[in-house]
Amino acid sequence: MAEEKLNRIKEVLREQGRTNKWLAAQLGKTEVTVSRWCRNVQQPDLETLYRIARTLGVRVCALLVEE
Repeated sequence: MAEEKLNRIKEVLREQGRTNKWLAAQLGKTEVTVSRWCRNVQQPDLETLYRIARTLGVRVCALLVEE
């Protein structure tokens, strides 16, 4: 079964010319954790999702895949 794509963190980072490494440093997380989010292997909790949105200067809904 293929992984379901739930977030757009990777796409938003790419649009802004930012890297996983940069986001990890901003959030105090490991690059491995951010990589898992970007590959949709794992999802950030709601509080972290809001922190990501603030850090990237976007609304939370911009980080989520619409069905």
